[in-house]
Amino acid sequence: MEGQADTEPRAGEQLESPGEAEEDEWRPWQGGQVRNMLHLVAAAAQWILLLACLVYLGVDLLRPSTTQSDKVPWTHIRYTGRSIKGAAVNLSAELGPIQIRNGSIVIPCDGLYLVSLQSSIYLEEEDWLKLTLQGTHKTTSSPLWEQIVQSSHNTVNFTTALYLFEQDSITLWTNSNASISDLSFSLVLISDNKCRWESTAFPTDL
Repeated sequence: MEGQADTEPRAGEQLESPGEAEEDEWRPWQGGQVRNMLHLVAAAAQWILLLACLVYLGVDLLRPSTTQSDKVPWTHIRYTGRSIKGAAVNLSAELGPIQIRNGSIVIPCDGLYLVSLQSSIYLEEEDWLKLTLQGTHKTTSSPLWEQIVQSSHNTVNFTTALYLFEQDSITLWTNSNASISDLSFSLVLISDNKCRWESTAFPTDL
């Protein structure tokens, strides 16, 4: 019959088995999984390479350079002790080639210096005191930096840049008796000038 003829496969046509249909559906999904896996592997490799570069750069930056430290004037001071009213704090260098003379930091050459100071100060007599970083140029002394320290807030933490001159002396003062704990003071020349000096000519302490 005519209706039955329409349902029969025509010449050259093949019926697709259920197994072949499932395989055709599986192939695109499998290909997508492979592509995703390749993307993940490539991304992981890129992150590992980036991390390795950062570690290499970090180690290179942290590696001490004796030649560079000899060329750049700098000092690092640590101090724990008392500060007497009317007398400079008796600083002495822990590291660095800049000369410390009788508690005074002697500047070796003109230039812009990065100065950093951190400490805890415990008042003995008053409810507050003034902490002063003083500079002496030839015979003239003037405060380079001052901070009021109160008994309720006794932590000092500052960083600044100061232009200093050769043979200036830097001292630290308080206007009343106090106990200084864990003072950390750093000074380093940061300006790119023609500062010529021999590190051996400036012992770390006298």
